[in-house]
Amino acid sequence: MNGTITAAHPTAARTGRTTAVVTGLGVAAPNGLGRDRWWEASLDGRAGIASVRRFDPSGYPARLAGEVPDFDAAEHIPSRLLPQTDHMTRLALVTAEEALADSGVDPVALPEYSAGVVTASSAGGFEFGQRELEALWRDGGSHVSAYQSFAWFYAVNTGQISIRHGLRGPSGVVVSEQAGGIDAVAQARRQLRSGVTLLVSGGVDGSLCPWGWTGQLATRRITGRSTPERAYLPFDRDASGYVPGEGGALLILEDAGAARARGATPYGTVSGYAATFDPRPGTGGEPGLRRAAENALADAGLSAGDIDVVFADAAGVPELDRIEAEALRRLFGPHGVPVTAPKTMTGRLYAGGGALDLAWAFMALREGVIPPTVHTADVPADYELDLVVSQPRRMPLRTALVLARGYGGFNAAMVLRGSGMAG
Repeated sequence: MNGTITAAHPTAARTGRTTAVVTGLGVAAPNGLGRDRWWEASLDGRAGIASVRRFDPSGYPARLAGEVPDFDAAEHIPSRLLPQTDHMTRLALVTAEEALADSGVDPVALPEYSAGVVTASSAGGFEFGQRELEALWRDGGSHVSAYQSFAWFYAVNTGQISIRHGLRGPSGVVVSEQAGGIDAVAQARRQLRSGVTLLVSGGVDGSLCPWGWTGQLATRRITGRSTPERAYLPFDRDASGYVPGEGGALLILEDAGAARARGATPYGTVSGYAATFDPRPGTGGEPGLRRAAENALADAGLSAGDIDVVFADAAGVPELDRIEAEALRRLFGPHGVPVTAPKTMTGRLYAGGGALDLAWAFMALREGVIPPTVHTADVPADYELDLVVSQPRRMPLRTALVLARGYGGFNAAMVLRGSGMAG
């Protein structure tokens, strides 16, 4: 969205509350590779859920997934990187490339150690790991790739992006499943406050291979339905679980002053964040999602009435959908704010899911349109949700709340403001 600018950013440590703005987006999603194709598909309600193609799913109780279309790694990745990278890392490298280009930043021109990478992951390079373990079992240790030492690791996306673009500043990885993409961006925001110039952050995830599929099925939250339009129906009376997917989004975070100094036009601001953890099952404690949302609003200095749209976690599991609907009703009142879950077009992308929701939210704020929750049609009346279904909803948007829950009790909430409100 910005022309290429090569001037170095200021590197002096900052004091007080740094305003973190997002100046670039990169997307790899089951309904579109690249930001423009993905956004167009999202507004058209085009879903990317179908029968698994990356392996034969016929022997499994779940057979649907969201897979990134039209991706030939050899067209995007240098040949020397192909033998040492998993499929999800290749997607992450392409997504980071797009995000940096979109921001107009030339990483080579940045002062050394002034830019870093913080990503989220839930599984690492499972497909690569499975292939090498099969070689170990079948042929012996001498046939295992030396790249197995890192290609499977959940921090590999951070490392490969950092190496490829020379981003040698503070970096890290967050592991909190579906909440991870939001948690990673929050960690990047903290690094900006410490004086780092720029962060590549978010999540690109995926483990669509038999080994990874077996682990996902163990949660017992994946739907067994075979019709894509009736499979993943969050907040619907007929909800039966979710559909897994691959992909996600990466964002470029910068200090607002530095971005303004180089002439960048941000998508908007990361204004508030909070994370909570659910109590142990059976203890009678209240789930932490509402508290995460309240704390994120407090961090942003806003009240519930200031929020224009909510991008919901949308578990697709009836019990969890009811918990989220109750949290939204108590926070905003009955039908108090438009709610959407465009991830019905992609499936749940694990560590990439929260990051993709942030990208949807920033695009919605910029364009003044809420992408729809497709396929969901029969919302129980007692949920009292103003759910945006079937068609996009055009309206003035200034602020968005993005929610995510990771398997095991993770809750994350992030408040975003549009560029007209960026500091």
